Amino acid sequence: MSKVPYRKPALTYQDQLNRLKGRGLIVHDDVKALHLLAQVSYYRLSGYWYPLLDNKQTHRFKPGATFETGFRLYCFDRELRKLVLAELEKIEVAIRAHMIYVLSHRFGPFWFTDTTLFTDTASHTRTISSLMAEYSRSDEEFIRAFRQKYNDPLPPSWMMLEVASFGSLSMLYKNLNTTIEKRQIASYFGLDDGTFASWLHCIVYLRNVCAHHSRLWNRVMSIQPRIPKNPRKPWLINPLVSNNRTYFALSMILFLLSTVNPNHRFLQKLSALFHNYPEVDKNAMGFEAGWDNEPLWQ
Repeated sequence: MSKVPYRKPALTYQDQLNRLKGRGLIVHDDVKALHLLAQVSYYRLSGYWYPLLDNKQTHRFKPGATFETGFRLYCFDRELRKLVLAELEKIEVAIRAHMIYVLSHRFGPFWFTDTTLFTDTASHTRTISSLMAEYSRSDEEFIRAFRQKYNDPLPPSWMMLEVASFGSLSMLYKNLNTTIEKRQIASYFGLDDGTFASWLHCIVYLRNVCAHHSRLWNRVMSIQPRIPKNPRKPWLINPLVSNNRTYFALSMILFLLSTVNPNHRFLQKLSALFHNYPEVDKNAMGFEAGWDNEPLWQ
């Protein structure tokens, strides 16, 4: 099909509301709806109205679909992202700490600059460039103190990787030669090194989704983490689990928290969230029949 220029005009908030009503969406409170269109935006909310459509081509809503139902889905998704971000923070900090400890003791404080430790020189060069940019931007007190006292181009790993993005950390791990130390880091978290590298990549993606306030609850993930074959801790029994849905991402978080924070309350918080939003369809999140019988989810 040939492409055409975009010609749709911008609509006023009232025109947006009239369009929704004209397509069959029930609005119980026009004032509140107009306020939300102004504060959240039509386009952002449209992702939560989409499941309410009866005909995706004509954008007609199902009988009984309401503006409030779509907004409730938006609120659930917002709370879910906040919960996921809070747990990812703990996981990221623990991964940083363990990588720094293991690799610094084996290869020295500047191991991340040693090209002989990495498989792809070009990739390593790009990562070092990213680290140098992150170092130059940092205004952390310990970074300022290092610059004033030392003439090294970059600080030791226990400083550098505290101000580096998790994406840079993920690339460093992925590009490491397969050594005892690389396997040791992954094993600490219950995985083989290949699976662990793919999970780090997915965590970067998942964190970006949450940090940019993008829709998470029924998302089909563009980054598909590897399914563990021989995990060293309880994992999902279902061999047909889809690795591109939110359920899999939440299962990853549960699995990693068993190492990072064994006394976590992630399950209880997630359960409370589902209780507060009973209208949320778990199937749309990738939860499959029998998920609540999985040992990981007990």
